[in-house]
Parts: sequence; structure tokens; C-alpha cells
Amino acid sequence: MFISTGHLTKIGSSGAKMSNRTVCREASHAGSWYTASGIELDRGTGQRPGYTASGSQLNTQLEGWLSQAQSTVSPARAIIAPHAGYSYCGACAAHAYKQIDPSVTRRVFILGPSHHVPLSRCALSSAEVYKTPLYDLRIDQEVYADLWKTGMFERMSLQTDEDEHSIEMHLPYTAKAMESHKDELSIVPVLVGSLSESKEQDYGKLLSRYLADPSNLFIISSDFCHWGQRFRYTYYDEAQGEIHRSIEHLDKMGMGIIETLDPMSFTNYLKKYHNTICGRHPIGVLLNAVSELRKSGTEMNFSFLNYAQSSQCRNWQDSSVSYAA
Repeated sequence: MFISTGHLTKIGSSGAKMSNRTVCREASHAGSWYTASGIELDRGTGQRPGYTASGSQLNTQLEGWLSQAQSTVSPARAIIAPHAGYSYCGACAAHAYKQIDPSVTRRVFILGPSHHVPLSRCALSSAEVYKTPLYDLRIDQEVYADLWKTGMFERMSLQTDEDEHSIEMHLPYTAKAMESHKDELSIVPVLVGSLSESKEQDYGKLLSRYLADPSNLFIISSDFCHWGQRFRYTYYDEAQGEIHRSIEHLDKMGMGIIETLDPMSFTNYLKKYHNTICGRHPIGVLLNAVSELRKSGTEMNFSFLNYAQSSQCRNWQDSSVSYAA
């Protein structure tokens, strides 16, 4: 399955380590985009309580959604999943996360689009640890150092990191899917900018060697069509019937093209229909990584398992966001 403003700061390879203290990214969207029940401070000590499966509302929600999804035969090497609030897309995302095999996966790359800052390249976090309501996730500093040495990455400030939701929304699900092997897990968060076609190819080629390693999992963060006047996108094919049917047809056309794993076909689809797929550049990087591996005879296949919409649009005043996994 396989705009509050922020800023980017370009700093040296030791940039995140301002002191001997570990630099942590807080779970800034907990309590709004998803439940924060696992991170309240203990009233007596003022400290973060230990995570307990029976005591976390978030854990119960994730288990419920995952229990409704089916596993496929082979564990995923890459997934595409949405990054909206869990009340909208949590059930859909479960279909992707159900395909993860924690006994195989040791490192998780998370590629998310930049919503708040202009970025023409990709950026790495300034943090060393990402906090979640379940447990903390450690960034793989060895991989980060290798990526930084390429000169292809910027470094995002901690404020930019915490303002952005596209990566964070995958952290609780990642933690849940990997909880049986959490001590062996590291993550590689990458914020993806508005890349040109050539840059998507460059980053795809760079990351292809990591995709080739079965112990690495790639999570591609993306919602699909953002339809309505508030999104400035109102494409409508009357032949499909009601507006929400037209949106579904448009999205599934794009999903079918992604399943071919052909980056040029996906680029041409976007040029023709301008579908507002916010993770189009992370998807483009993945498709180019697969394309690079195919040159050496590696074959991969990809299938979408679920599709949903935040609401069903029936008139021009309506709006919706689509999700696919």
C-alpha cells in the first residue's frame, strides 16, 4: 500500500542542538485536531503520566478504527494517508496503517506538504524528538546527517514545525502501529515544498535507496480534492451527477493514475484538472523514487483501499475535503 505565518531558518548540521538539552517538538495539535487525553499533566506531580492502553481515549479511538480495517497479504513499504482532523479522516487513515508490519519496520519516513511557509525545496526538523500522546518518537539523526550533507535540504525552525499539521497528524497512528517495537523505532520527518518536476525527480532519486530497504516505511501525507468556493476550486463534471459524485470521479481518476506508479502521468493529470491534492509533491517524490528503483528491476505495486469525503457537496455553497488511503 503499497495561514499563521512561520519561517524557515537554514542552519548548520548541528543546528538542532542548541545545548545539551534534547530539543522536542510538542504535540501542538493535540486537543484540537485529535484528542489530547494521553498528555494531560498529572494533577499531583505536574508531570506527563506514563501511557497506559486502558487509560487513553486516543488509543481506544485508534484501536477502534484499526479494528474495522482489513490487512492485505503483504506488509506495506509505503502508504498514502490523510492529515485532517481525526474526526474527519481517522477511519479512512486506518486502512493504510493496518498494512504496516511492526516486526519488519524499523524506520519511518514521513513526507508532508508545507501549508504555512513558502518552500521550494524540502526541509528537515530542528527537533530531536517528536512528542505524541502515546509515546515520544525519536528522529534518526544518522539519516538526518546524511540527508543534510547533500545540500538539498533546509532546516525548519521549531515554530514552523509545530505550526505545521501535515506530519504531526501521522505521529499518533505511527506510534500506535509500531507500539510493539517502539524501542527499535526511529522516524525521518521531511517537510516538502512546492517542488518543480525536476526537483521531485531529484528527491525521488535521493530517497529511492531508503525506499529499497524493506526495514524502511514511507508515509506520504496528503488529502485529496478540496472543493468549494473557499478553496477556489469548483470543477464540476455534470455527466457524473451530483457535485460530490463529480468530485469522487475526479479523485478516483487521480488515484488510479497513482496506482500505476508513473510520475509523468500523475503530473499530466494535475496539469489537466488542477485537482487540489495538497500532498501532490510528496506523492510526486514517492512516484519518482519508485521509478528510480524500477530502472534496476525492482517492481512495486500500489493499491488504494479506502476513499471518503468530509461531506457530500450538492450545491455551489457547499464545500468538502476528500481522503484516500
